[in-house]
Amino acid sequence: MSLSLTRRALLAGAATLAAPGIARAQRGRAASVTAAIYPGAWEEAFRETVAPALKRAQNVELEMQPLFAVDQIAKFAASRGVPPFDCFVLDPGPRITGIERGMYERFDATRLANRTALPGLLADEWGVGCAAQVVGIAYNPKKVPKPSGYADLFKDPWVSRLGITGFGTTFGTVSLIEIAKVFGGSETNIEPALAELKKVLPRIAAVGAPAAMPGLFQQGQCDVMYTNTQTVTTLRDRGVDIEFAVPETGATAFFTTLHIAKGSENIDAAYKYIDTVVSKGVQEALQKPPYNFVPVNKEVALGAGLPMRSLDEMARFVTHDWAKINPLRGAWIERFNREMAK
Repeated sequence: MSLSLTRRALLAGAATLAAPGIARAQRGRAASVTAAIYPGAWEEAFRETVAPALKRAQNVELEMQPLFAVDQIAKFAASRGVPPFDCFVLDPGPRITGIERGMYERFDATRLANRTALPGLLADEWGVGCAAQVVGIAYNPKKVPKPSGYADLFKDPWVSRLGITGFGTTFGTVSLIEIAKVFGGSETNIEPALAELKKVLPRIAAVGAPAAMPGLFQQGQCDVMYTNTQTVTTLRDRGVDIEFAVPETGATAFFTTLHIAKGSENIDAAYKYIDTVVSKGVQEALQKPPYNFVPVNKEVALGAGLPMRSLDEMARFVTHDWAKINPLRGAWIERFNREMAK
């Protein structure tokens, strides 16, 4: 017994002597956070801009998992309570799915140092907006006149230069809903849009996957399409002749949002990551080429190519109820792909 006590005493003494060194090492070691991120431009932007800012300001290392929104939802659902990442990045449809399935920690916006720089509508009990999206019509001003709205796309001279895509993205879904509304449909009834598209399908210039549309426009295979301002600005930066038109029924607005995954073991680092993303310096950097994000921080001046001078103006833009859209969207995607392929 005495030997055992002696060993305990020795171990305790060694731990006491080592504690200051361990504490110093822990203070110097960076925390880490793993964030799901959209592949492509988003991943590149966050790697080049957010990651170094997070390390510099908060001493937090950013690891990223490139995943589209539906893949984030699916991967979390398959994780059986062990989240594969700490933060989601989602558009409105998948965001609602995550809320309904209990995939997020409750969000406390007061933990963000930059909270007062965000419009009130951007933060709620589930997360916070990190980028604004504005959707309307893009056109080549050297090839076609400026369209006044979605109905013009089905007439000459626009219809023969029209490029369309389906419901696979948020911008595609909201555009087709707005087209349906012009022809008598609604947020949940897209039959009029599909009927009108079928009538003109032999005449339109291109049908493409969402990711292919900027390339088709740049190559001149189409000269008018529904899209977001980020795509328009990016193509203009490349020297493409392109302008953004706000439809007479109004531009559509939505926000891409960040959420902390339920069960995350890096809550503090996750808040620091989110706070860094919405900070003035990072938002300014993300707005610049080649990324062209629409900032959500009110202290950042909006770019000249946007159809509003302040984020407050987005309150009058068209929005949609994704709790109603989500149950229908899968069938819409399948039907568009089946009926509109050329």
